[in-house]
Amino acid sequence: MDEKSNVVTCQICKKEVPKQEAVPVKTISKGVLEIIKKDHRDCSEEGYICYHDIVHYRTEHIKEVLKNEKGELSNLEIEVIQSLKEEELLSKNINVEAIDNSTIGQRVADKVAQFGGSWTFILSFGSIIFVWILTNTVVLLNRGFDPYPFILLNLVLSCLAALQAPVIMMSQNRQEEKDRARADNDYKINLKAELEIRYLKQKMDYLTKEWVTLIEIQEMQMEILEEIKYKTCNYEESTKD
Repeated sequence: MDEKSNVVTCQICKKEVPKQEAVPVKTISKGVLEIIKKDHRDCSEEGYICYHDIVHYRTEHIKEVLKNEKGELSNLEIEVIQSLKEEELLSKNINVEAIDNSTIGQRVADKVAQFGGSWTFILSFGSIIFVWILTNTVVLLNRGFDPYPFILLNLVLSCLAALQAPVIMMSQNRQEEKDRARADNDYKINLKAELEIRYLKQKMDYLTKEWVTLIEIQEMQMEILEEIKYKTCNYEESTKD
């Protein structure tokens, strides 16, 4: 390592990189280090590995862990691994994405279903039926355009139900697609968070061990200082005598 320029040599790619862009080998988790040593047996725990290479081997380690736990990887799990490698965000606004990718017919179906399931539709349609019946029975004395038993009204209601049912089903199918996409998105985020927490825990375990070692070293230094102080005092006293 060059102390002046603060540069280290990566043990994988053999390139010189700034120290802040490299990871000490002794801080790397055991599982990742085993994969590295399969390809690079001469890798020393006193050296460094650049960030680009360590991300690659961490990704390979994640693949092995997921294969051991879940068997064959699904497309969702491969996408999570890729996002970890490229440090991309996985969270998406499913509603916005669904609107952007929807066709005109799908958007019309959503609007019709939304209006058909509202109190505005119920009250409006109920008022129209009431006026229709009242007009034909009271105002026109049952001699209007649709006298009792209101055959034309029944035809209109039947046609409306026949058209409304498939439109509502289209909207429900779109809602199910959004629910599945939302569930997949939640699964990917949770899986990525779990993997990140694993590495964070490994890092914390390493730092805890390092902290204990530093305390032990500090205690040894204090003992040495006390010993030096004691010997110095004895030497001064013997000199005076």
